Amino acid sequence: MHPRVLEVTERLIERSRPTRERYLAMMAAAASNRPLRSGLPCANFAHGVAGCGHADDKQRLKLMNEVNVAIVSAYNDMLSAHQPYEHFPEQIKQALRDVGSVGQFAGGVPAMCDGVTQGEPGMEMSLASREVIAMSTAVALSHNMFDAALMLGICDKIVPGLMIGALRFGYLPTVFVPGGPMPSGIPNKEKAEVRQRYAEGKASREELLESEMKSYHSPGTCTFYGTANTNQVVMEIMGLHLPGSSFVNPYTPLREALTREAAIQVTRLTEQAGEYLPLCRIVDEKAIVNSVVALNATGGSTNHTLHIPAFARAAGIQLTWDDMADLSAVTPTLAKVYPNGAADVNHFHAAGGVGFMIRTLLDAGLLHEDVNTVIGHGLKRYLREPYLEDGKLAWRDGTPQSLDEGILRPAAQPFSPEGGLRVLEGNLGRGVTKISAVAPEHRIVEAPARVFHDQAELAAAFKAGELERDFIAVVRFQGPKANGMPELHKLTPFLGVLQDRGFRVALVTDGRMSGASGKVPAAIHVCPEAVDGGPLAKVRDGDILRVDGVTGELVAKVDATEWGARECVAAPADTGIGCGRELFAFMRDAFSSAEKGASAFTEALEALK
Repeated sequence: MHPRVLEVTERLIERSRPTRERYLAMMAAAASNRPLRSGLPCANFAHGVAGCGHADDKQRLKLMNEVNVAIVSAYNDMLSAHQPYEHFPEQIKQALRDVGSVGQFAGGVPAMCDGVTQGEPGMEMSLASREVIAMSTAVALSHNMFDAALMLGICDKIVPGLMIGALRFGYLPTVFVPGGPMPSGIPNKEKAEVRQRYAEGKASREELLESEMKSYHSPGTCTFYGTANTNQVVMEIMGLHLPGSSFVNPYTPLREALTREAAIQVTRLTEQAGEYLPLCRIVDEKAIVNSVVALNATGGSTNHTLHIPAFARAAGIQLTWDDMADLSAVTPTLAKVYPNGAADVNHFHAAGGVGFMIRTLLDAGLLHEDVNTVIGHGLKRYLREPYLEDGKLAWRDGTPQSLDEGILRPAAQPFSPEGGLRVLEGNLGRGVTKISAVAPEHRIVEAPARVFHDQAELAAAFKAGELERDFIAVVRFQGPKANGMPELHKLTPFLGVLQDRGFRVALVTDGRMSGASGKVPAAIHVCPEAVDGGPLAKVRDGDILRVDGVTGELVAKVDATEWGARECVAAPADTGIGCGRELFAFMRDAFSSAEKGASAFTEALEALK
């Protein structure tokens, strides 16, 4: 093992010892009376089976040696990634009947799309939806009828929310079931060029719409490497998917075979099967470290600097940004997938995908191999890939080398010797940046500040021709407590145009950028956030700021005495009303700092004794 990986793992174990021990004790206590439906009063049990549409299911549930699997799904037919889940429950139920088990659709969770809500009021509910999904998962599993669970979800907040909820029922064996990406559309480079031309007024809305609809064109996950597809890599490398299943396209025979196998596999992990392996024994400190290595090796979504700490805490594990950055410093960048490259996730999968990535990272000593997974002990099990042999699911060794080194490389010949995730710190606070898609000549920007209170203000200034110069955009009051921490993805085309025109530009914000943020240097998730009196509230137009992705500086070059005496600007009047945002005010008040996952549950979980 690489000494840095061991060092981070050991300090994570030590730091987490009290909370992890409490968590495991809670899970052991909850598991001590399995299966729980055996202890339900007769009327309660009758309610729990009354809806069974298949006579054999009702009879089997009376037998405590039969397995009842909860299905928790993020299905809706507006989101392309989740539309295929319409058909999964029946496939799962039939697969379970074939092996003498039962599946019950325990509950649905909401699934909103950041792509639809970008720049709209609904985006202010996006991060909060993760907490709602976690609570919905808990409601679904609260009936104490289940011996195992299947989690059906893919996109940005859905998988982290399912994880948080499922981990509070971590005594249940649990498998995450992906749906797969849509087939490739137009080339990503072409899509990006049309977006940029539209931002400059050189392409019509009709041209932009045609381009976007050719890119996002069918059921399945969007094919760029944003938060949704980073979720898939993280779940697979943590051993929570079946091997090689993350990027198999929907509505294919192989996808259906993998879905059926996931249902059968979760029954093998139950107490009834004699090989009891609950979720809490898979998600441990080593698995969390592996997830961070995967994030860094692929140049994954910066949103995971919120999500991985949040779901780690749900398992009693106290992951920090410094842990993540220290792992990034020794993890080579192995993948170039849009926006970090021209390829999409289908090309990544064809080049060797997650299996090859695991192989080369294991060879480099950067992953823990001695971990539990949903198919048994040892991460080497994930070097295999699925295929169909005479119509039946089979497994074979994955490719020992990349089939396209322009997309996926071995650890010995990386695109970069590091993962590109950095912690930035200084008198402006603490934040993170991802430099994997930022050209070396753009990684350090020192320029006057231009302050905005939302992304619409910046867009208006761009269109008015006010930004044709070097500057650092400070977009503040965008943190979790201020307005729910919406993504600021709409800034990307404007700042990208200015950078291409030769201006030195950067972004500093207490908000989020998209999981697909790219070539413009950005200090994001800055905390303390401005609404809490964080330093960004002190910045004035014209202050000289420095964003240094090399040394990690995030500073305002203002005289220390003046800076200390300067008062914070008050937050804009609360506009969190309309589009249902008022229903989330209590949650915004409860959000922790970005470094603790921007979670409404942090304080409650830390208070558990």
